[in-house]
Amino acid sequence: MKKTKKYLIGFILVISVLIVIPFFIPVRTYLDQAERIASEKTGAPVTVAGGHILFFPTPRLVATGISVGKQQEIQLAEVSVIPTLSSLLAETKVVEIKVSKPIIKKAALDIISALSDKGQKTESAPAAVQVKHVVIDELKLDWPDMKLPTMNLDIYLTSDNALQSLKLETTDGTLTADVKPEEGGHLIELHAAKWTLPAGLPVLIDKAVLVMHLKGSQLDIPDINVALYGGKLTGNASLSWAKNWHAAGKVNVKGLAVKEPSSMVSKSVYLSGNLFGNGTFSGTAKDASALADHLDANFKFDINDGVLHGLDLVKIASLLTKQSTGGETRFDEFSGIMDVNGKQYGLRDIKISSGLLAANGQVKVKPNKELDGLVEVELKKGVSLAAIPLQISGTVDNPTVLPSKAAMAGAVAGTAILGPGVGTSLGIKAGGAVDKLKGLFQSK
Repeated sequence: MKKTKKYLIGFILVISVLIVIPFFIPVRTYLDQAERIASEKTGAPVTVAGGHILFFPTPRLVATGISVGKQQEIQLAEVSVIPTLSSLLAETKVVEIKVSKPIIKKAALDIISALSDKGQKTESAPAAVQVKHVVIDELKLDWPDMKLPTMNLDIYLTSDNALQSLKLETTDGTLTADVKPEEGGHLIELHAAKWTLPAGLPVLIDKAVLVMHLKGSQLDIPDINVALYGGKLTGNASLSWAKNWHAAGKVNVKGLAVKEPSSMVSKSVYLSGNLFGNGTFSGTAKDASALADHLDANFKFDINDGVLHGLDLVKIASLLTKQSTGGETRFDEFSGIMDVNGKQYGLRDIKISSGLLAANGQVKVKPNKELDGLVEVELKKGVSLAAIPLQISGTVDNPTVLPSKAAMAGAVAGTAILGPGVGTSLGIKAGGAVDKLKGLFQSK
């Protein structure tokens, strides 16, 4: 019994010493040296607010309040470096690193890129420290115009500090990714559920599975499978960055309900119905951030049994003297081709058909969201009249649709010369011909 008490007291004393000793070690000297070395390696100022050494539960160095860059482009609340006990006396120290609540700004990409270039130019030499395992808790990416969730990462590295495997999970559980080694590279499986896109329109992804293969500076995505708004989006894509950034791929959409996503684009005029379509995209840029602004895409679409909300094309075409706002146009089919050239969009070969009308035309959406287009509407009431040209202008948020000036002038002239009915119809037809002739000489 007495021996047990002695052992217990001895154990408590040892633990107490291990807890107290770190407070007497002058860590600041080592932190100052670490700041200097890190600043030289990164090419950016590095500061460490404080730190201490712990021996319990295992030996480790803890640094707090770390920032990198003149504008604190990288901030780390706490970093713990934990060496394995078996490597303490070895030439190469094997360590585990735990990072808590890091914040990385978009501007930090320049620092990371420069550091990567330095690493490629440096001749390989035996590493004095082997990082075996990295745990990152509550990572936050601070990107302008993007709402990104916080993430947890669990990373394992090889003996030469290259990526072996990685697990990523957002703290809200909507997105997970697994990176595993495969021959010549890595296999990446991405899963999403009830996830909202962080950039552009806040599109809600019900479920997504992406299988990707990373080899050097090439990322191939042979299988894209996304469920959203009652439909499916499938396709493939590739991304490379050996010299410039280049992306290309194909997409196919089936049965996507367009009412909710189209109303995000414009609250005043939007569509409902089910979308079917397919297309291709490609683009090249000097850096990743500019790639989206240099994409060219071509997408053929068809929407069945839907409604064009916010515009009554039958009423507008019937009332030649004034614009009609509001209302809706029901259609059996709405088809066309969407072209994307960087920030400019265009709809061409538009065809709208229903029991009351048939329409065709084209519309351009400029980078400033201004509209410029012409749609011809043919009413189907008794004896069909000539197609009535409707000029589309204004903006995406506030479009303006009314009979073209040439058609209005033609209708007035035809009515005056030949009387209402036939004269009006022939005048509109002549005005429409003038609009088409003018379009031949306009720059695209």
